[in-house]
Amino acid sequence: MSHQYEGPRRSFAVPSQLSPAIPFIHRLASSGAFKDLFREGMTLVEEAAAYLDGPGRAESSALPRPTALAYSTESMRLTTRLMQVASWLLLQRAVNEGELTSSEAQAERVRVKLSREEYGYRPEIFEQLPPTLRSLSQRSMRIQERVMHLDQSLVVAHSRLPIKAQSEVASQVERLRAAFSP
Repeated sequence: MSHQYEGPRRSFAVPSQLSPAIPFIHRLASSGAFKDLFREGMTLVEEAAAYLDGPGRAESSALPRPTALAYSTESMRLTTRLMQVASWLLLQRAVNEGELTSSEAQAERVRVKLSREEYGYRPEIFEQLPPTLRSLSQRSMRIQERVMHLDQSLVVAHSRLPIKAQSEVASQVERLRAAFSP
């Protein structure tokens, strides 16, 4: 039985019975391990930018047409992937530094589209790409996997937190609905 991962479910509904488990993910997300992940992610963003603007540009111009097209596609995918990872990392760092609450970050995270992706072409074409681009792509996919795992864990932990009524009016409307619903 094959299961295709479709990214984290971003529903923040409160389960009917809260789990007595203590979510340690919040501690992990603000630990030294997160700082290392942040540093690694931002270093990879800088490395990719330097490569694509410098040596990568020269390497791509020397490629045969089909491989050059694959290079363009992969460089765009790499850039998009790294920008999404960087956005997520910056959001989490803002939470860790007290600039955002966890709830505010959850609301902002819906704009960050973390999704698993495969290569957009056959493996033999990927192997024809310059080694540096291949390495950057593979490393970016690994760091994206780590970020997605952390994001999924935070979403699950956040969904277990009790949610307060948004306002007094909202709670009154809910009470009226409950009183008059069949």
